[in-house]
Amino acid sequence: MEVLYSRCAGLDVHQRTVVACARLASGSTVQQEVRTFGTTTGDLVALADWLTTHGCTHVAMESTGVYWKPIWHVLDGHFVLVLANALQIRSVPGRKSDVNDAMWIADLLAHGLIRGSFVPPAPIHDLRDLTRTRKQLVREIAQHTLRIQKVLEDANLKLTSVLSDVLGMSGRAMIEALIRGEQDPERLADLSQGRLKASRAAVVAALHGQVTLHHRFLLRLHLTQIDALDVAVRAVEARVGDALVPVQAAVDRLMTIPAVGHTVARVIVAEIGLDMSRFPTAGHLISWAGLCPRLHESAGKRRSTRTRAGAPWLKTALVQAAWVAARTRNTYLRAQFLRLKGRRGPKKAILAVAASMLTAAYYILKDGTTYRELGADYFERRSKTQITRRLIRRLESLGLTVEVRPAA
Repeated sequence: MEVLYSRCAGLDVHQRTVVACARLASGSTVQQEVRTFGTTTGDLVALADWLTTHGCTHVAMESTGVYWKPIWHVLDGHFVLVLANALQIRSVPGRKSDVNDAMWIADLLAHGLIRGSFVPPAPIHDLRDLTRTRKQLVREIAQHTLRIQKVLEDANLKLTSVLSDVLGMSGRAMIEALIRGEQDPERLADLSQGRLKASRAAVVAALHGQVTLHHRFLLRLHLTQIDALDVAVRAVEARVGDALVPVQAAVDRLMTIPAVGHTVARVIVAEIGLDMSRFPTAGHLISWAGLCPRLHESAGKRRSTRTRAGAPWLKTALVQAAWVAARTRNTYLRAQFLRLKGRRGPKKAILAVAASMLTAAYYILKDGTTYRELGADYFERRSKTQITRRLIRRLESLGLTVEVRPAA
């Protein structure tokens, strides 16, 4: 097998140590030198000097948790770095050790058998950290909201049955009054603001409960946590706004896609960046995101076609936006969803819609254009003859004779 890189290195990354193997080829002679380094900044600088001394040009490492990131930051700019997916470079079973792993990675890199993972540039990486942090904070707010509902149910207060949002203006006022010690259902019902989905009698009945000091303590605790998380979310959003200034034009173009709002557009830019040359085609991007069936065929039989995890942060955001797009009338995306839903089911149909949205995002970022709506009648215009034949067969199956003539 042809050797592409005569002087390269493989790194087996751990939390406290990095095992480095320098593979030095000279003609048919291959020499491998192995050394273990720590993961402090000084040790990583020593690692870079050691690799430079051996004349290494390419360095490969596994994407082990977050432990690869500081090593990447120190070595970036000095070597051609390749980040490998651990599932794709598994060694032959047996003889498992850190030294063998580093030597195996170096051998694979030398022969060009490692497919590098996508690592965004520093500004996009920082934006990605911010968008992911925001989503985690929003998830924690939702968790505390569910815990508040659990405490209310334990106190036999049925607020979730009469209020659409327990932490809306009315619900928040009632919960704060409960924390202060108010127990009169009539007075609590007077705190409602605006129009509720239930009648006043139903609200008063739902507010009859047995609230103890224990319940008040838990309600106060969760409300305090939610308030602190709200402050954190606003701080992150302000930081995201500053980071988006250089790429705001791209975000605005992405928002021309139906159901893609400001939050989803920011996630798309943060997860895939602006340089689409990293993905040869839109299909490569869809496969990387995990929005297409996997290929698993053996002995002439096709095995599971379940989608991979892919890029979970991007995938979940696109699927959520796809459900909104499927309910947006007079759009191509809704027509695609309805067309596939009947024969493939709603789950596969919604993944197809998400894949179409990501395809549009690919070309928007690649060509610097905006979204062009194909129309809700796109499939009818494209396959008019097929639709005519299908409807004729359907009518003939009902015992009717059909004669087709063009309209005047």
